[in-house]
Amino acid sequence: AEYMGKLNTLYQLFRSFFYQIGKSLVFISYTGKQIFNFHNKMFLTTVLRSTVSSSRSGIIKSPKNSALLVCDMQEKFRNTIQYFPQIIDSTNRVIDTAKLLNMTTLATEQYPKGLGPTIPELNLDGVQKVAKTCFSMAIPDILNGMNSDIKSVILCGIETQACILMTSLDLIERGFDVHVVADAVSSRSMTERMFALERMRQSGVFITTSESVILQLVRDAALPQFKSIQKLISTVAMDTGLLTGIDEEKSQ
Repeated sequence: AEYMGKLNTLYQLFRSFFYQIGKSLVFISYTGKQIFNFHNKMFLTTVLRSTVSSSRSGIIKSPKNSALLVCDMQEKFRNTIQYFPQIIDSTNRVIDTAKLLNMTTLATEQYPKGLGPTIPELNLDGVQKVAKTCFSMAIPDILNGMNSDIKSVILCGIETQACILMTSLDLIERGFDVHVVADAVSSRSMTERMFALERMRQSGVFITTSESVILQLVRDAALPQFKSIQKLISTVAMDTGLLTGIDEEKSQ
């Protein structure tokens, strides 16, 4: 009897223990995988991030599944944006590649009546420039310009902490993979630029470079357009202050 009593007590303890765990254990499905929520936000955040990173490698599968968005490269910003001529050069490398690969390319202008038109140096002939007042490019005219096959969006333009950041976050919310070309985006302040890039990275944006994203789009040297594209990247991209910008700004 004493032995059975101890067994019963042990059974009740285990029953209570698993009941309490059962109440706090929630199964949720994320990208087809079952993970545990132990009512621990740090734990859940870590699991979610690892699940996201394992299911989103950032591969740009093909040009037809990708779009290039060029954000607000306008006259009024010419003398205020850090490394503006270099940003133009890097952006043109990506634009020219997109043209050669027949990629969807879209551009916006922030309040062009006050901030002027898109700068003429950009190779955007034939590309419609959509006027906007909100900071995000994720507006109907832009979203409607991307067909349902598009999964990856490549972003160039200005300013990093404003329109680029907000566009990135809005597009992620809509399920796109977002690739921000670090040497083709800038701001009036290098501090704002660098911390905006980090902020986007924290939210799942892929931070890349003009040459890297071009090679991801090409994928194979056997591509008929490769020789033309190779010429675009045969010269190393101009320095845009990504490694020394904040220190330079402090010394000014």
